[in-house]
Amino acid sequence: MRMPEPIVDAMVDHARRCMPEEACGLLAFGEDDELRLAYCLTNSEHSSVAFTVDPDDHFRALGDAEARGWRIGGVFHSHPTTPAVPSRTDVAGALDPEWLHVIIGMIATGVPEVRVWRIADGTATEQLLAPDIPIASPPEEGGACR
Repeated sequence: MRMPEPIVDAMVDHARRCMPEEACGLLAFGEDDELRLAYCLTNSEHSSVAFTVDPDDHFRALGDAEARGWRIGGVFHSHPTTPAVPSRTDVAGALDPEWLHVIIGMIATGVPEVRVWRIADGTATEQLLAPDIPIASPPEEGGACR
């Protein structure tokens, strides 16, 4: 799995801006199954332990992706105080076994942990990232989630 650095940076920046709440968004893929865009969206739960992509944001992202000939094929969210490992809630809420789940763990080191998972039949399986793609960036100042 390859994740372009600008897309990783966008997800990490969104996670930082949304602290202490979980950030979330959707992932768009092209016909070639390459990741094209991370839509940074609103967590309608405004929670530090759960997320729900705002339905209006979801609809707009879906429309934009379809207009570009892409498909929504995954979701990303952050764990503000825990590692980038699916929680029981994440596993229970995974409805499409084909979707990728990117989790950004905002753990105490100051360097986000970015990991990719497939979740099917109650089991999370990590997907390896291409080794030549950086998966973390230093903290940036400012920005708000809402």
